Amino acid sequence: MENDGGLTVKVRTESGQAYTRIAARELRELVERIGGDDDHFLIVQRIPDRPMVFIQTARDGDGAYDLQHRTGSVPHLWVTRLTDPGLVAEVMVRWARQEDGWDTGVTWEREKFGLPAAPPPLAPEVSARAEGYVHEMLRDGYLDIETMIREAVYLMQGKEDSSPVSPAQARQIVERLWLERVDEQETWSEPTDPDRLERAFAALDRGGIVAREDFTCCRGCGMAEIGAEADGTPGVRGFVFFHHQCTRGAARGHGLSLYYGGFDGSEETTKAVGHEVVAALAAAGLSTEWDGDPGKAIDVGPLEWRKRLVG
Repeated sequence: MENDGGLTVKVRTESGQAYTRIAARELRELVERIGGDDDHFLIVQRIPDRPMVFIQTARDGDGAYDLQHRTGSVPHLWVTRLTDPGLVAEVMVRWARQEDGWDTGVTWEREKFGLPAAPPPLAPEVSARAEGYVHEMLRDGYLDIETMIREAVYLMQGKEDSSPVSPAQARQIVERLWLERVDEQETWSEPTDPDRLERAFAALDRGGIVAREDFTCCRGCGMAEIGAEADGTPGVRGFVFFHHQCTRGAARGHGLSLYYGGFDGSEETTKAVGHEVVAALAAAGLSTEWDGDPGKAIDVGPLEWRKRLVG
């Protein structure tokens, strides 16, 4: 499937780069590119992610591609080895589009392996507390499954930095609640308020305003780090962001405060950026409160926070 001209997938590379909703042409370029140092493979997952559903490819020294896909928590992969990067890319694009017969045209073999043993059950009160943390992260909507697993273990730690929840136990909770949330969001009508916010931020980013959602933990860190987001980008005039505490407040039913400014540090530029932000939000269908004072945050709301999971 494709959305707004891009494939409804997220692509991760060995080098740590991530690409969301890229065009079929861009996926083909990534397939042809891999094979260099720290860039031997890429993994493609659905949006929203479904655990253990992916297609991936790796390119070795002789230039051949190992292509693999998995269909969920099953004890096998389907694998094939190809030399034509065009064919590898074609299969991956068909998979991304969920076309009927996407896997035809190549010979697949089943590669079996054992599934890990199920972890011991948690005490009900421990499980309930861990689920509470996961529910909050799911409502926020910005973390992927693996990050949520790590966060759940960390948040359950006691005074001696030991956690009553193992990564395997956290995975069971996160994947179960993640899929429940995915099923829920499939009933949401377009667009939600976070959809509108995302579109406004994308328009600002294209127009020379660095726009970041759920950026850093707090305002101080955001103001200190936002400049690095603009490094090397020509034509950038200013920035706007909201931090994780703002996200959590919006997810709990409150509004959202946006912080903004100009990279030249002038009050005039900061005020101009503020007006651009307000205009972009209005064009996306969101209401704001701001009196034009460049020293005050822009408040967005009221919001119904239904943030779609990506993964």
